[in-house]
Order: sequence, then C-alpha cells, then structure tokens
Amino acid sequence: MTMPFYVSPEQLMKDRADYARKGIARGRSVVVLAYDEGIAFATENPSRALHKISEIYDRIAFAAVGKYNEFENLRVAGVRYADLRGYAYDRADVSARALANAYAQTLGTVFTTESKPLEVELVVAEVGATPEADQIYRLSYDGSVADEHGTVVMGGQAEHLAERLTAEWRPGMPLAEAVQLAVRVLGTQPDGEDRTLEPAQLEVAVLDRTRPRRAFRRLAPAQLADLLGTTAEPSGGPEQG
Repeated sequence: MTMPFYVSPEQLMKDRADYARKGIARGRSVVVLAYDEGIAFATENPSRALHKISEIYDRIAFAAVGKYNEFENLRVAGVRYADLRGYAYDRADVSARALANAYAQTLGTVFTTESKPLEVELVVAEVGATPEADQIYRLSYDGSVADEHGTVVMGGQAEHLAERLTAEWRPGMPLAEAVQLAVRVLGTQPDGEDRTLEPAQLEVAVLDRTRPRRAFRRLAPAQLADLLGTTAEPSGGPEQG
C-alpha cells in the first residue's frame, strides 16, 4: 500500500511564495514617486503597445510587474469595477483604496486556493487635491497590501533600487527632477556601471492633479527628451519583461 503524498501547509505556502517572487524578479522594475503636482510612474519598456502603466479611472492609475497576461487581466477587471461603481453610485465614490481591497481579495484567493499563484506585483495610486491626499497602495502576489508614502519600487532588484530612490527623493520635486531621478534609478546596476536609458526605451506616465478630471497622461518620447535633456529616437522592439 502506497502512502499518500503529503506536503505541510507551511511548505506549500513557502513554495508558492518563492515561485511568485522568482517570476516577479525577472521583470523590469517600475518606479513610482510623488512630485509637486502629482504622481509619476516610470519603467523600462520599449514597446508602445504593451503597457505596464495604465489609467483605471479619473484620478486613479495602475502599474504592474510580472507576467503581462496576468496583470493585464487584473487591469481590465479593475477598469470594469471602477466603471460599474461610478455608474451605480457616483464618480467620486471610486477610490484607490476600494480598488486595492478588491485586488487584494483576488490575489489572496488565487494564492491560497489555486495550484499556481499570480506572478504579479501591483501599485494602485490616486492623486488628490493636495499632496497630503495622494494615495499609493502596493499589492503583492499573496494579496498583502501596503500603504506607501512618496516612493515605491517593484520588480527585479527592487530593494537595491529602492535604497537609491529613497536617498535621493524629496517631497515637492518638480516633474523634470522626478523623471530624471526615476530614470537614473532604473538604470542602476548593482554590480557594474549604471546604464543611460533613452526616451524610446522608457514608458513614463503621470497623474497630474492640475488636470480638471482625467488626471492620467502619458509622456511621449519627445516630452521625455525635453525633461531628460536628451534627443528622442525611434522606439525599439517588443517588451521583454
């Protein structure tokens, strides 16, 4: 008589967490940081079609690292959730906190009940009327939620990049300085010479509190070149991570 295969719950959760973390670490990092007139998002992504940073609702944005098909499904679900809530109640009732809670339930349920966890890490951010009213939530593969203030880094080498970002960031930075800092951080190499990223290699967007309703806008390569003091070049191939 063969004995049934047994794995302790602790070991099973550890194996799932290790699997998800390895998948997330293979993706290119995303940097999120507050500036004087809103919240900026930046990542290395030469694709102009496959976005890691997207609008969810009027003043809410979404950023992700990990497997594209998995976080894209979550993004679409978030847009539907926000649209339905805004239609049923009021547009002002759609908040980043409620959306983060919904994502946390989904991620936590998949992590504990499915054989494979989602290999994603998310940021849901909402720009307020003042910097003090801004909200940034970081969600992990297991559904845990962290209320962040000022800066967030996700993806490969996140801890190392976060140290540099935290050391150089300050509240009230203008947009140009914030974007320059984000790009420097993304080009950081822990064991070698830092890279210089060109505008065509980047995906950058902002939640701009000065816009009347829809705060989200993407920065085109030409705009990035002006902010970085470089020359825009044609974009490269498809996204790789």
